[in-house]
Amino acid sequence: MQDGAEWGAAVLRVRRVAYAGAIVMIGAVGCSASAQTSSTPTPTPSASATGSVSATPTATVSRKPILVELSPAKVTAGETSKVWILANCPVPSGGPAHTGTATSKAFINGVSLTTAPTSSTATPAPTGTAAGNPWVRGEAQVSGTVKRGNYPVEVKCDGTNDTGKATLRVVSATADTSDDSSTKAPTKAPRAGGGGTFGKDVDEGSGMPVGGVLVGAAVLAAAGLLIKRRVRG
Repeated sequence: MQDGAEWGAAVLRVRRVAYAGAIVMIGAVGCSASAQTSSTPTPTPSASATGSVSATPTATVSRKPILVELSPAKVTAGETSKVWILANCPVPSGGPAHTGTATSKAFINGVSLTTAPTSSTATPAPTGTAAGNPWVRGEAQVSGTVKRGNYPVEVKCDGTNDTGKATLRVVSATADTSDDSSTKAPTKAPRAGGGGTFGKDVDEGSGMPVGGVLVGAAVLAAAGLLIKRRVRG
């Protein structure tokens, strides 16, 4: 019995030691996990902007159309014609040449515009008021197959991209003779009747006068009698 008691006491001590070791191990693992957790750097929140910066829209400068003139501004359909284009293009800065380009459906080809002479005797000369800019000009050819109508002529300044337009009129070659009385045919013939009808025009809206019917019948009767007498004779 004493041996059994000693054995039971020994087993009990072993269990206690095992429990104690397990508790120590659990504590060590917890401390290690805690140390790892605390060593992990906590991310700092990013600083938020206190105010928003709104982008200021870029102001767009609208350009006025340049002045464009045509000389002549009217040509005859069915004929090959030449037209001068004059445009008030600004002088470009930075090196581009002072030139322009004119296009139209009435032109055979596009036209290059170069700086116009500044002489007052230059032909053709612009008639409009320039905004302090020299003019460019070029000559276009209009085909004789172009039909009648109004054709826009568009100009672009090569160095500044300014634009403008004018209108070319293509008209018929038929002359207007509505006011030429020498070519008119009379619409009424004067009536030379007897009595009070002499010198008066026939009223086309009314019927033939009764007197005229009676005179005609009398003439026919007289002609019939004359024929009968000749036959009998």
